[in-house]
Amino acid sequence: MSTKVGDIVEEFHSNNGDRITDKMSTVHRHHETSRKESEDESRLPALEAAYTDILRHLGEDTDREGLLRTPLRAAKAIQFLTKGYHETIDDILNNAIFDEDHDEMVIVKDIDMFSLCEHHMVPFFGKVHIGYIPNKKVVGLSKLARIVEIFSRRLQVQERLTKQIATGISEALQPKGVAVVIEAAHMCMVMRGVQKMNSRTVTSAMLGVYLEDPKTREEFLYLSRRT
Repeated sequence: MSTKVGDIVEEFHSNNGDRITDKMSTVHRHHETSRKESEDESRLPALEAAYTDILRHLGEDTDREGLLRTPLRAAKAIQFLTKGYHETIDDILNNAIFDEDHDEMVIVKDIDMFSLCEHHMVPFFGKVHIGYIPNKKVVGLSKLARIVEIFSRRLQVQERLTKQIATGISEALQPKGVAVVIEAAHMCMVMRGVQKMNSRTVTSAMLGVYLEDPKTREEFLYLSRRT
């Protein structure tokens, strides 16, 4: 009888401890979000002034009706397009990693991606295909798309972006392997420079079993290309 009581007490403390930990984690995330929003607000005037200066140096009249609020809108836009600097994988996973006895490939493909080239600060965009082989743990599928967004909402080069996504998933899940392929169009090649309208850049990052086993890698590449 005492053993049963002890088990019940231990379970009670364990469950309540988990609830307290989850609540503290939620409060911490809320605090971090509020702090980041406050920091963004404090930086807006400097960004707005910088865009005003750019427009004037381009020869524009910043007092004309169409441009009166453009510097502020541009400042808010660049903050949104680079918000990944203020986010981490822990922020977005939010305990969405689950114990699961599944050891077959998981693929989420055709994830829309938008980023800014760090060389000219013009967009590049395309699709991301992600595969991983779980090691007793799986992640909520929408979180893979959020991880893509964390790293793409920064000034980037496609090669680094591909590697960061793969490494981030690997560190969070400790899977048997991670594969990431990105196919993107770069406006720095379309709007300026060589102006090649139909060019696409494809990059890949293979970790773990995807790097070590050609058949596993081929299976991922085959499935990610299927329509």
